[in-house]
Amino acid sequence: MLEGIPAIVVGVGLLLGLMLLGLPVFIAFLTVNLLAVGLMLGPSGYGMFIASMFDTTTTNSLVTIPMFILMGEILFRSNAVDVLFHSIDTIVGKVRGRQYVLTVLLATIFSTLSGAAMGVAAMLSRSLLPTMVARGYDSKLAIGNILAGASLAPLIPPSILAIIVGMLAGVSISGLLIAGILPGLMFAVLFLGYTFIRVRLDPSLAPSDEGIRKEPSVGEVVMALVQLIPFSIVIISVIGLILMGIATPTEAGAMGVLGALVTAAIYRRFSLSLIKDSTISSARIAAMILIIMATSKLFSQLLAFTGGATALTQLVAGLDVAPWLMIFLLMALPFILCMFIDQIALMLIVVPIYIPILNNIGVDPLWFWLLFLINITVGGMTPPFGYTLFALKSGWEDGRLAEVFSAAWPFVFIFILGMVLLAIFPGIVTFLPSLI
Repeated sequence: MLEGIPAIVVGVGLLLGLMLLGLPVFIAFLTVNLLAVGLMLGPSGYGMFIASMFDTTTTNSLVTIPMFILMGEILFRSNAVDVLFHSIDTIVGKVRGRQYVLTVLLATIFSTLSGAAMGVAAMLSRSLLPTMVARGYDSKLAIGNILAGASLAPLIPPSILAIIVGMLAGVSISGLLIAGILPGLMFAVLFLGYTFIRVRLDPSLAPSDEGIRKEPSVGEVVMALVQLIPFSIVIISVIGLILMGIATPTEAGAMGVLGALVTAAIYRRFSLSLIKDSTISSARIAAMILIIMATSKLFSQLLAFTGGATALTQLVAGLDVAPWLMIFLLMALPFILCMFIDQIALMLIVVPIYIPILNNIGVDPLWFWLLFLINITVGGMTPPFGYTLFALKSGWEDGRLAEVFSAAWPFVFIFILGMVLLAIFPGIVTFLPSLI
């Protein structure tokens, strides 16, 4: 029987190989787990597999996931997207490069609804990008802003990935959700700052808005703000309930669903068909995540059984490297792997292996896992294999993939700069969670 680090190498290698062959994530985990149980424990070990699946699927923390998904589905189908688009378009007003500003703001807000970078990138590449290119905006700068804004999805709550990481790593889910707020806003400001500098240095990147957009009146701005109130109440109430310690993430998610239904009624889109379609779509997504979680939990248990996790911890403890260098190495691996495999699949593989290493080097787990979330998101938009790039290209049929690749690099470096700032000033991550 394989033991120690060789068990980790063979197990992870086989898992990644099956995923790269195109097998669904849950089938890859199921295959490796069944194979490992049969080889190490024999037929009697399959009872352990069933018990592990039951224990995972009955975890209370997982209830939060379908709540947040359902809230987003209802808001998407309730005309909230159209209202957001037109209201923010009015509020931005007439500024040089206003469509870039609109892109970043919309991507940031849509990230609170979707929680998936690929979904936001695909949607904006279909709806906003063609219009910007037709009006004479620079396609690369527009693409970069869409990719960067969409990549904030795992950070800004409610985030499905934050819930999964919190559950796997054993850190506060409420704390991890709240921890993403200030970094998410910081990144949005960095994107806007970079865009304004580029436009200031090269005015040709943004056409004059004369004849396209008039300065909005005070009444138009007020009306736009009023139209945003229902949506804003839903998002703020969910985040606020968690931040004030009044509700758990699951309870806040349930309140968010109720608020989304009220919002749908205010926007005159409430109907039985909306509830039916939203529920079916949410059930499909949540079931997929639940199946993946159920089939993956035993993988970490088997690594512990073989002594792999202990051996890896001892190996790391024996390395004479500075903690910052170890953190860099721990970040580099998922950054590269996330260009090839799904974020959730990567987390399910890496998080159980990282936990004992983090305990050994003594870093703040909330800070580390927030950086980890940022890291895997940036990997997803980094050429040449980041899947967020291909999601954007699938929605923009007129462009070239090489142009998308070229547009991504400046914003990848901005993300890296932001991560350096979070490393130097960890309080940006830990301040809000400390208030809970």
